[in-house]
Amino acid sequence: YVGFWRSFLRKYPQSDVDEAFRLLERVGLDHMADKRADELSGGQRQRVGIARALIQDPELLLVDEPTASLDPKTSRQIMRLICELCAERNLAAIINIHDVALAQMFVQRVIGLRFGEVVYDGPPDQLKPDILTEIYGEEDWEATIEAVDEDDEAEQGAVA
Repeated sequence: YVGFWRSFLRKYPQSDVDEAFRLLERVGLDHMADKRADELSGGQRQRVGIARALIQDPELLLVDEPTASLDPKTSRQIMRLICELCAERNLAAIINIHDVALAQMFVQRVIGLRFGEVVYDGPPDQLKPDILTEIYGEEDWEATIEAVDEDDEAEQGAVA
């Protein structure tokens, strides 16, 4: 939130610079502070985006497809990071995500829309195949739900 000339001349308040470095450290990128964005991987770019959003000290975090084009492991890391940061800052987030498995693993509430109408509003564990079919169309939702349960158990075993 600095004027054009201060921004152009890179004359930022020291408190903002300190906070930027603290956030880069928190998202695991403090060692990449001198890199250009085009030198970063997709997951690293997502982390920079999260830090950029958080430095503005929002009251609500709006996140659009945070895991698009990321591999499964990095996708879980990014979702876990978003959840941790929101918990640390007591910050609510609205996450637009089409990956049902990730949503079921990480969010507390799912709102499913079809043609702009709310089809489902509730906990992720109650998101059953018939509701998913109503939202997205025909698919083998049982396999998706089983994969989420297996991933959840594997992650809980790794944490324990």
